[in-house]
Amino acid sequence: MKPRTNLAAYARLAAVLLVATATPQAYAEHAATDEAAPNVLAFVGATIHPVSSPPIEDGLLVVEGHAIRHVGPAGEPPAGARVIDAAGTHLYPGIIAPYTHLGLVEIEAVRATRDFAETGAINPNAMAHKAFNPDSELIGVTRSNGILLALTAPLSGRVPGTSSLMQLDGWTWEEMLVQPAVGMHLNWPPAKPRRRFGRGDDDDKKQDQPDPIAQLDDLFDKAAAYAAEREAAGPGAPPLGVDLRLEAMLPVIRGERKLIVTAEGQAEIEAAVAFCVRRGLKMILHGGYDAPRCAALLKEHGVPVIVGGVYRLPRRRHEPYDHAYTVPARLHEAGVPFCIAASDTFLASNARNLPYHAAMAAGFGLPADEALKSITLHAAEILGVADRVGSLEPGKHATLILTDGDPLETTTQVQRAFVQGAEVNLTDRHKQLYQRYRQRPLGKR
Repeated sequence: MKPRTNLAAYARLAAVLLVATATPQAYAEHAATDEAAPNVLAFVGATIHPVSSPPIEDGLLVVEGHAIRHVGPAGEPPAGARVIDAAGTHLYPGIIAPYTHLGLVEIEAVRATRDFAETGAINPNAMAHKAFNPDSELIGVTRSNGILLALTAPLSGRVPGTSSLMQLDGWTWEEMLVQPAVGMHLNWPPAKPRRRFGRGDDDDKKQDQPDPIAQLDDLFDKAAAYAAEREAAGPGAPPLGVDLRLEAMLPVIRGERKLIVTAEGQAEIEAAVAFCVRRGLKMILHGGYDAPRCAALLKEHGVPVIVGGVYRLPRRRHEPYDHAYTVPARLHEAGVPFCIAASDTFLASNARNLPYHAAMAAGFGLPADEALKSITLHAAEILGVADRVGSLEPGKHATLILTDGDPLETTTQVQRAFVQGAEVNLTDRHKQLYQRYRQRPLGKR
């Protein structure tokens, strides 16, 4: 018997070949368009929100190449500039998501699409941008809501690796990379539970397990000894045996790179701060549910907070329903620097909802201008990139969004977006599905 021809397989193969042959031409057309476009853009008539200064009604913003050249009141655009009539719209800096897994996971339930975890518990040498997938469908969805920059971070283990700041437009991760190594991440161990009556043999065995804090001390002691050994050898000495994990920790030991510690409870936060102060490490706290309880400690030692989402349930039975909603407002009142990240679950697919976390914080006591800064300028300051992004100022990247209203409002639409002066295509998977099902005939099943 002859085997039946698999028409579906042939169709798939033809589609793949068509895409493969069309891609170089599409890339050439894209490059030709970029080369033909004027080097100077002038946005005229928009309400400009620099974030670092008060809004400018009917303003003029000039972009030259990849950077902003001028921000000010209405004026005459430069000769030869491509003028964009933005009357009636609002111009904001691109929103920054300060903690996500974008580009490292596509579908949480499909293991083959998850690339945010390495084997083992100690992996400081794992660099997030090396695994970043520039073709992720989630990037377009996130970008459509005004989020043009995202810190993508590894997840599992005690020291999961080093995070990278990515701009959400580009052909490859090299093009999208803004800052390759923002901080090394550390998941702080939970506080040891108190011994209770009626403990069994298994509980006693757990009690005898190695202290995770002592293990961290041992790891950082080894890294400090490794750093001292390399310094003592001098630049002209023959190369020592290289340990990639300890090598990746050297910038943290020397204070050249931040240590981003994930901790939620008061006991964990206090222990993490004490650890970093004792070792002279520059710390950023991520999570921070109980950060307001430790405000004096955080302020004393200059520890900023990446609030791990505002839409969260109370962690204790006696706390009010809005306890998590008020964390940013209480940190602001205490004078602790902070920014806001999206939900601590599904940190890739839910990154698009970041503006609404800031809006909820504004609804529960945080001033509106501070809510906007918490996802733009303050995020850039905490991540160490405020000299390039986070506000609309001359010399900074021309990474910005044009909207029909306040980006913290759910009804606001992002009309246009630009990453380093190049306009971004705002088509995404959600919009494509919306258009597809709008065309479905009524009465069909």
